[in-house]
Amino acid sequence: MKYKYLLLFLGSLFAAGTSAQNISRNSSVLEERVISVDFNKVKGNFSTMFKECIGAGRANEGLRTDWQQQLAYVKKECDFRYIRMHGLLTDDMGVYTEDKKGNPQYNFQYIDVLYDFLLGIGMKPFVELGFMPSALASGNQTCFWWRGNVTPPRDYMKWEDLIRNLVLHFTERYGADEVKSWYFEVWNEPNLNYFWAGTQEDYFKLYMHTVNAIKSVNKGYRVGGPATAGAAWVPEMISFCVKNALPLDFVSTHSYGVKQGYVDESGSAGTILDKNPMSVSGDILRSRKEIAASSMPDLELHYTEWSSSYTPSDPIHDSYHQAAYVLEKIKQTGNAATSMSYWTFTDIFEEAGPRFTPFHGGFGLLNYQAIDKPAFYSFKYMNKLGNTELINADTRSWACRNEKGDIQVLFWDFTNTHPGDSVNNQVYYVRDLPAKSKGEVKISISGVPKGTYKLEIYKVGYHVNDPYSAYLTMNRPKQLTKQQVEQIRKLNDGAPVTTETVKIKAVGTFSKELDIRENDVLLLNMIKQ
Repeated sequence: MKYKYLLLFLGSLFAAGTSAQNISRNSSVLEERVISVDFNKVKGNFSTMFKECIGAGRANEGLRTDWQQQLAYVKKECDFRYIRMHGLLTDDMGVYTEDKKGNPQYNFQYIDVLYDFLLGIGMKPFVELGFMPSALASGNQTCFWWRGNVTPPRDYMKWEDLIRNLVLHFTERYGADEVKSWYFEVWNEPNLNYFWAGTQEDYFKLYMHTVNAIKSVNKGYRVGGPATAGAAWVPEMISFCVKNALPLDFVSTHSYGVKQGYVDESGSAGTILDKNPMSVSGDILRSRKEIAASSMPDLELHYTEWSSSYTPSDPIHDSYHQAAYVLEKIKQTGNAATSMSYWTFTDIFEEAGPRFTPFHGGFGLLNYQAIDKPAFYSFKYMNKLGNTELINADTRSWACRNEKGDIQVLFWDFTNTHPGDSVNNQVYYVRDLPAKSKGEVKISISGVPKGTYKLEIYKVGYHVNDPYSAYLTMNRPKQLTKQQVEQIRKLNDGAPVTTETVKIKAVGTFSKELDIRENDVLLLNMIKQ
């Protein structure tokens, strides 16, 4: 999604070493890995910040039946709470025009259809306020195939009136209590000229008029920003609001895990996965430190976009490597973020226009044909974890239990196999990439209550819930027939790789040894019968 300007703002990532238990001592000897937990030793409530929000391309795409079907499915399987998207106020949503005398005319019917659907499936909007209706714009600069106008308003008071009337409409239609549970985010990535043709000062002026409009309707409505690329402007945003006595209910910003290269809409310019082991998560930890050091140290922090790469033409998004990458970054972040909104839930995403192949490196958890990609399973597996987290020293796993006494252990290997600066993602991740063995992982759970358990083991990895590899074996057809779609789904159906019955005769220890390869993800689920 991002463009060459992003490179100017990425950086300042934290360096850190990988855990010794997860790497080879040499080419022939693998370090033993043990995940040892006690059913009765509780860390606390399991953080679900990873499913607080999910991203989507633009609001108008949300009027499509296939988009809505995919979102309902992803909600059911992964339980995302909020959704954020661009283009709510762009011309294709028909929100704003003016009569011959220059009087504003408002129309919220398309937004009503979209938001009624979201609320109907149990989701809430994380409202991104942008881009500029052309009738209100000060210039002609646009972004994307669908031409979102990115210029400041020619009349800030008319912008303020538009936002006030929109929020009044939300209040009348859904009620103040409902709207109080939403978030209002002002614009998208204003630190990039591609997305904001004004200055930082112009953005802060836009924020001032926007927050005044929203708070004039209800002081309890939550407003924030700056929604920047590359974790930028966080201290400046806080300082501006403090200096001008403006409300700021949360901070939002973005991060992607590419180190160099620049991006165009087709992805032909190339990207390179960052070798820094704390890419993305390092940005989040830094943002939390900046907030903590400010005069508003308790602000919520929402990373409203994140992924391994900022282009919708990066094949890592389709690769089995992406599943382990997602878990690695969320685990490293800990409790630093209030939410991390993965960009995006679907490949139905038209910033560069409609795409011409079924696997084109799109951001989505699902492709056009609603085939589950590996990253989808990361969120589905995390959603299966119980609400109580157990104490666990392993850095690449979670162990949890729920109120029924079921036990879950989700663990993975993350190995960045990218060869480095000499090869672009667009060359490396389109190939068949077999995974090397990383030895065995021993799971040991003590204090398991007496009873009978159904043990399910789920897996994502090379040729396991790995539809892109199946697509490669078909010689990458430009279009998929119905039969080919069904064949890929059948080979990657998400079913447990093994099931068995486990009987614990007395309170004791359950143990299991499982093979693991590079970038495998495994979920062990013990269901008490």
